[in-house]
Amino acid sequence: MTKPYWVLTSLAIIILVVLLAFPLINLEYYLILSILIMIASFLPFMIRFSSQQITSRELVMLAILGAIAAVSRVPFASLPSVQPTSFVIIVSAIVLGPQSGFVIGVTAAIVSNIFLGQGPWTPWQMYAWGMIGLFAGLLRNTWLMKNKIGKSMFGFIVGFLFGWFMNLWFIIGVIQEVNWQSILLYNSTSFYFDLAHALSNVFFLVLFSASWIKILRRFKCKYGLFEQV
Repeated sequence: MTKPYWVLTSLAIIILVVLLAFPLINLEYYLILSILIMIASFLPFMIRFSSQQITSRELVMLAILGAIAAVSRVPFASLPSVQPTSFVIIVSAIVLGPQSGFVIGVTAAIVSNIFLGQGPWTPWQMYAWGMIGLFAGLLRNTWLMKNKIGKSMFGFIVGFLFGWFMNLWFIIGVIQEVNWQSILLYNSTSFYFDLAHALSNVFFLVLFSASWIKILRRFKCKYGLFEQV
């Protein structure tokens, strides 16, 4: 594992610890925490930038994909858990790598919540979507991501994991009674919402992943982007 990947993995673990501890201390300053997580997500790129291995074009592409992932969530707001945000993050990570996937996932959450409403859940959404991008990028050279069925399986699984992770924030931050009964109760209650997210991921990946990956790879090759990932 290269140095940026070690930094990214360590960063993900640190952010998770902070997320788990933060609701037990104070929920009032969630926006500050969101901004800090967003800044921290760019840390691996800052390391690359310091060694002049990252270009302005790469940063622009990350910003554009993060914006697309965020804005694509807004039109589907009336359909709970149905949105193409996870799809955009997954296909972007497959082409651009785990660092980019993590940044795009984090950016998508905080930007989309500008339209849909910020709250104590925002840092958790940032982390959840960031981790989807991270793992999609880490697995991009495996059989799982090299065929449509594998990508669909990944999308289906992370749809449920996303929902379970968000249930955890509610149990820790609102209910403040962490036990197996609470976890099972809220996970079973959210089953249909998590299923909707999982199935929407499969829908978008089956229909559009091949064309999106082809377009992103064309941009990557044409402009020589992210050659070090």
